[in-house]
Amino acid sequence: MEKIKRYIVFLIGLSINSLGVSLITKANLGTSPISSIPYVLSLNYPWTLGQFTIAVSLLLIFIQFIILRRNFKLEHLLQIPISILFGYFIDLTMLQLFFVNPHHYISCIAYLLIGCLILGFGVYTEVLADVAMLPGESFVRAVSSTWKTEFGGTKVAFDVSVTVIAARLLLHFWSDSLPGC
Repeated sequence: MEKIKRYIVFLIGLSINSLGVSLITKANLGTSPISSIPYVLSLNYPWTLGQFTIAVSLLLIFIQFIILRRNFKLEHLLQIPISILFGYFIDLTMLQLFFVNPHHYISCIAYLLIGCLILGFGVYTEVLADVAMLPGESFVRAVSSTWKTEFGGTKVAFDVSVTVIAARLLLHFWSDSLPGC
């Protein structure tokens, strides 16, 4: 019974987390590092932010499998339904926030800050539940445990890496849309 309560708390945290991601994205000042690649892809292809979040999450789970090899446990597969739920939660909250379309910089900042607070509370709730991790954090844990690196430094390197990849993708799409390119 205790485990069921923890999973319910985790799902609540996951839905709060998705609301934070959606508000941050709607603020039009950027997005979280883990959402940067799905966001750039969603701007250039017909899939939604949530659908690309699912795809990137599944890729991270697959890479974890390669990194961990024999240490990849059955519990790691729990990330698959969690990723699917998270992606759908993002799409649902993006639809629910249809009215959020800030036009002034101050309102963009307000939505960004509110989104960051909500996202932080969602992450706190997920950690409090202590039942599972999203693929981004689980990937970092797999890297840090396999190559004996410090989790915090590895997380920063991961966040920088996905942000650079998203920026590179954005530049690629932008240059492809220029006349004569």
